[in-house]
Amino acid sequence: MDPVYLRAAGTSLLLHFPAGQVEIAHYGADLGPTVPDPGALLPPIPNSALDVPIVAGLVPQASSGWPGRPGLRGSFVVDGRAGHGFSPALRVTNVDATADAVTVTQHDDALGLTLATHLRLHPGGLLEAAHTLSNRGTDPYQLDELAVVVPVSRQADEVLDLTGRWCREKHPQRARLRQGTWVRSGRHGRTGHDSSLLTALGTPGFANRTGQVWAAHFAWSGNHEQFVEQLADGRRMLGASELLGPGEVVLEPGASYSTPAFFAAYSDRGLDGVSTRFYDWFRARDHHVDTTSGRVRPVVLNTWEAVYFDHRLDALTELAASGAELGAERFVLDDGWFAGRRDDTAGLGDWVVDSQLWPDGLTPLIEAVNGLGMEFGLWVEPEMVNLDSDVAREHPDWVVGPAAGPGARLPLEWRQQHILDLTNPGAWRHVFDQLDALLAGNNIAYLKWDQNRDLTEHGSGGLSSVHEQTLAAYRLFDELRAAHPGVEIESCSSGGARVDLGILERTDRVWASDCNDALERQTIQRWTQSVLPPELVGSHVGPTHSHTTGRVHDISFRAITALFGHFGMEWDVRQATGAERETLKRAIALYKEHRALLHSGTRVNADLADEALRLHGVVGSDRAEGLFAAVSVASSYAEMPGTAPLPGLDPERTYRVAAVLPTEADADYANTFTQIQPPAWLRDGAFTATGAYLEHVGVQLPVLNPEHALLLHALQA
Repeated sequence: MDPVYLRAAGTSLLLHFPAGQVEIAHYGADLGPTVPDPGALLPPIPNSALDVPIVAGLVPQASSGWPGRPGLRGSFVVDGRAGHGFSPALRVTNVDATADAVTVTQHDDALGLTLATHLRLHPGGLLEAAHTLSNRGTDPYQLDELAVVVPVSRQADEVLDLTGRWCREKHPQRARLRQGTWVRSGRHGRTGHDSSLLTALGTPGFANRTGQVWAAHFAWSGNHEQFVEQLADGRRMLGASELLGPGEVVLEPGASYSTPAFFAAYSDRGLDGVSTRFYDWFRARDHHVDTTSGRVRPVVLNTWEAVYFDHRLDALTELAASGAELGAERFVLDDGWFAGRRDDTAGLGDWVVDSQLWPDGLTPLIEAVNGLGMEFGLWVEPEMVNLDSDVAREHPDWVVGPAAGPGARLPLEWRQQHILDLTNPGAWRHVFDQLDALLAGNNIAYLKWDQNRDLTEHGSGGLSSVHEQTLAAYRLFDELRAAHPGVEIESCSSGGARVDLGILERTDRVWASDCNDALERQTIQRWTQSVLPPELVGSHVGPTHSHTTGRVHDISFRAITALFGHFGMEWDVRQATGAERETLKRAIALYKEHRALLHSGTRVNADLADEALRLHGVVGSDRAEGLFAAVSVASSYAEMPGTAPLPGLDPERTYRVAAVLPTEADADYANTFTQIQPPAWLRDGAFTATGAYLEHVGVQLPVLNPEHALLLHALQA
């Protein structure tokens, strides 16, 4: 068969077909318009080895001699016993290629297994890959794992991925790649606070703006594994798979299983180049938030850290009026509005308005909010249930557990709650009908959709069912969106525990973390936005005294941090001082002035030697302007910070760079800077330089106090 060669935006993919098999001969830099026959790249045969070259294949197989992690694990169940046909020999039967995509079909005649692999290189250079396995045999096939993998250059010698916990999601960890397999297992039944949104391999010392990087994301919201493997022969593989429970997927004759999508990005411009690949893909989607709605992302006022469960019409109306006066455009009523919900021990599962709290329903509040010129949003947690609820009392069999039948043991509680079995048709219909009625009967423009616990010991009818629960949840999102296409949905999962491209095919933004501490958010947002563009990442100004860390931060630092996302407030703004309110007004005005830039431009992150300083920003797609934040996250070892680059601007153009603070008076600068005299350009108010100068020399920074920030606006002169 002839090789297949795909090219887009500086990336290329080359497939060849040795001895009836298929292999990715190259994935990475663009090789130009023509390539030689990749058959010449078949490796030598070393001593003490198989007598033929080992082919990795699109799915590594022992039948091809692959000594590493297999891509397909499973077996047929014959006479009640699994294990038959444990080692398939899939060979290519068909190749269907277009200019930007290819589907390769492989078959094992003896076993009756067919595998179709779909590869597409999107216009922005992002590679999307997935498999579909079909059982054409006569016996059930128990699938244990089906992985998607891509090879990575031997020049890639370091691995970076992300980890975290509640209120500290998306923190990077980095190590030298060694022989063996580095595996990240997610067994939370959801994506997980510690899940790696991005797994990256790169050339030694790769950074934000330099080095070659191969990175991947697995678009699945359930159990999963991501892995990097280096074999003894030096080959490196980057892959992921759904982590299936015992017997979760058994393919009856004629049935099929499709993997979630695996997205891979190559960059020769460091991690920022990877982000650009993902941003281009997101923004090209027909249903991306700002292409379908035709409007910008509204300023949000969320009530959780303002009132918690204290829901009173007069107080909430006052809060709404206070937020509207600042410039809020969307008011979101959080947890506590539904039947029996006075704290977090009761009510989940009963999605009807509490008639004691709201004798006239939510209408008076919604009308008050709409009258102030704001949209109304509402918090829900449809996948969960309290035992103290009508639905749990009436349908105890709808509560998920590891065993079946009356009196069966339940999993341990988490935040006083359990999981509703959405794989049960009655339970799924109950949730859909209640939410459908809620949306049909009220002017609700937005749902904050929460999911506050792991799916531990997740079973239905005594069988492991995370796979089916995840698909049922997806179906619930899909059906509600189809019934109410004007309603936007946020994916919140006790903060950032369900942030992935699977859920983002069904939602309009994510809540990156329950932590509104601006210092923590600097890291959380930077790495969440390594894959997700800012318009998809909720970022709110929290209270002066952080509810989750106890830190106290200046209003300017909190506002600048929240600016680089989908901006909002989660704070009882009625309690803000006069100066704080003025700063908030200015911050909201800045967001409205620049949100078109922030939500369409290229995210950039400077490489700085001083770990106490960070500089990030967004540069417009036409490179006519950029908005940057210089951030001090700790006390520096140096008396003076020196210059910091403003990356991403056009090197040939000239820009006027000015400092921006959302504070009113010069006196407030004393809270931000520690210096007798600021840099000369800051005293003058601005300076002019070329994009090349700003990239390689940069801006002389003032001496920032720890945990403070300065906005810099670069506009083409």
